[in-house]
Amino acid sequence: MYPALAVLKALQDDEKSKWKSNETEQPFSPAAGDLELLWVGGEGGIEADLLSDEKITFTTIPAAGIHGVGLRALPGNLWQIIRGFIAARRIIKDFRPEVMFFTGGYLAVPVAYAGRTMILRRNRPRILVYVPDIEPGLALRTLARLSDQIALTVEDSMNYFEFRSNFQVTGYPVRQNLQISNRVDARQKFNLTRDLPTLLVFGGSKGARSINRALIELLPDLLVEMQVIHISGQLDWQEVEAAKENLPVDLESRYHVYPYLYQDMGAALSIADLVVSRAGASVLGELPLFGLPAILIPYPYAWRYQEVNARYLEKRGAAVVLQDADLNLHLLTTIRDLVNDQNRRERMGQSMLSLATPQAAESIADLLHGLVSMPSSGRI
Repeated sequence: MYPALAVLKALQDDEKSKWKSNETEQPFSPAAGDLELLWVGGEGGIEADLLSDEKITFTTIPAAGIHGVGLRALPGNLWQIIRGFIAARRIIKDFRPEVMFFTGGYLAVPVAYAGRTMILRRNRPRILVYVPDIEPGLALRTLARLSDQIALTVEDSMNYFEFRSNFQVTGYPVRQNLQISNRVDARQKFNLTRDLPTLLVFGGSKGARSINRALIELLPDLLVEMQVIHISGQLDWQEVEAAKENLPVDLESRYHVYPYLYQDMGAALSIADLVVSRAGASVLGELPLFGLPAILIPYPYAWRYQEVNARYLEKRGAAVVLQDADLNLHLLTTIRDLVNDQNRRERMGQSMLSLATPQAAESIADLLHGLVSMPSSGRI
């Protein structure tokens, strides 16, 4: 979701720039430009509140997955996909898009097929697919065959496609509000001391229970040597709060815990000396932007996407990979070894920084503009 929002912000910034270049004195509004946006989400999805805050027009369709679904659920899910396809055709017929942008997920497949089968003013909408993880999932591989262009976070992703296509390596589009902060300001924001190294720990928007619990067990040892910013997610928030309350007063002041950070995440990444996190696609864009050395713990109960992401950064000297099953045995020593070896952390940080692509959102926005201006291929 966040990569798509970053690209939409880049498109909106293009509109503002064109508006200003016309030397008009009227304030810019989205309705005043040439850009019309419609976000299609799944019924009951999590996007509605965030998109409302961003003032993005939003609609929904029925959606369901079929990969890895049991036989009992499969008929119902297939019916949901058919309903989603019918709803998507109706939306596309009414909205008449010139270009469609997908970042993955089973919801995108019926929408993409609906776009391919429509005849809109004798032109079909062009399709741009962005691949956030290094290894594309089943939905993205399906979408890629329907696309006019495929944007990739890294070049290695080409190895996972069985066909040649119009690939473009753009990097991972990082959301605009994830800004690098002055370390003094970031330190004040989290009430940190400059005399101790700072460890940042998080497991994604929902949190990661195994990481949370492993960290709680290590707090008495870690907080003697460092201060910790812990973004726990809502799932374990009560457990984490209780752990903080049970710490001795002198250590409790070094433990800064939050269920979630959004606006202040850039400050947390700016002030951290080391991060412990899962290895979702965002680590390929956000950690390089901040040049932040990492201990990455791939999520073990899904396909290997996070493992591939983590190994990519490890191979380039930017991260250390630790398996989820080894947290209790090796997390403490791995953190200590890196925190106490500043030279190694600096080398890892430089390797991470060399992978940064801060203009990725603008690059993908340029690809979308290019697709709009492509000659029509007529009826599909």
